[in-house]
Amino acid sequence: MPRPLWSGAISFGLVTIPVKLMSATEDRSVRFHQVHTEDLGRVRVRKFCEAEDREVSAAEIGKGYEVFKDTLVAVTDEELEQMPLPTAKAIEIVAFVPAASIDPVRLSGDSYFLQYDGPVAAKPYVLIARALARNAKVAVAKLAWHGRERLVLLRVRDGVLVAHVLKWDDEVRDPSELAPKEAKVTDSEIDEALQLVDSMTTDDISGYQDEYRKALEAVLEAKAEGLQPPEPRTEDKEPGGQVVDLMAALQESVRKAQASRGEDAGDAEVHEMPAAKKKAAGKAAGKAPAKKAAKKSAARKPARRQRGA
Repeated sequence: MPRPLWSGAISFGLVTIPVKLMSATEDRSVRFHQVHTEDLGRVRVRKFCEAEDREVSAAEIGKGYEVFKDTLVAVTDEELEQMPLPTAKAIEIVAFVPAASIDPVRLSGDSYFLQYDGPVAAKPYVLIARALARNAKVAVAKLAWHGRERLVLLRVRDGVLVAHVLKWDDEVRDPSELAPKEAKVTDSEIDEALQLVDSMTTDDISGYQDEYRKALEAVLEAKAEGLQPPEPRTEDKEPGGQVVDLMAALQESVRKAQASRGEDAGDAEVHEMPAAKKKAAGKAAGKAPAKKAAKKSAARKPARRQRGA
């Protein structure tokens, strides 16, 4: 188990529960060093003081806030720790809300386990954990940490309290301008989409793996042994830019999803797109509606390789 990142207490009404904050996840990304491409020498990032034009050590570096242009004030870690905040050493529960009411956009991606700190904390810790486990509510709390006050969501996983850092309201952008303005779908298309959702529904996502990391590790292992990297897998894909019959695509997706589960999907019903709709969609996509014109154009202009390929 990793070392604690923070220690304090959960404040729950008049109940205080000493806890330690532990990272709930680990970063499994493959890390690269910056190197000089000619000789593979490591490239280092050095920190220089602008006033003295010299490199400074970590012990000489502190925090500064720009109050006006080119005017800084120094702020020490001690001053930040001594700010009169009730959440400086406590996770203060401020409310309980239905779990479904939390917009996933507000989840920042940082998750932590809360470990009870000492025998005295065991009973109140179990009390709040079981209370949360018996209903559909989660706790919303405030915590001052890493130079700012944060909003956190508390829930239970296997008897352990989990804290998820939330975005504040003013940190979530308004997405209303991004929604399509003029897109119409039929009830039949919605029903088909719902059938696709049902055919792809599962209760367990533990089998999914990071295929990119596995492929990257295979490349790095081959290069370390002086071998050629594995050949890329080629998959037959439909050429892009084609006009798609949405209903037919949905039905084919349902058939493939059912087939992957060993279910008998039967023959997928294919809808031929009306010629007028196909022509209009082709114009909207900037494509020539006639296949012969596209083939002649392709014959006259050989495909150029993309830069960096």
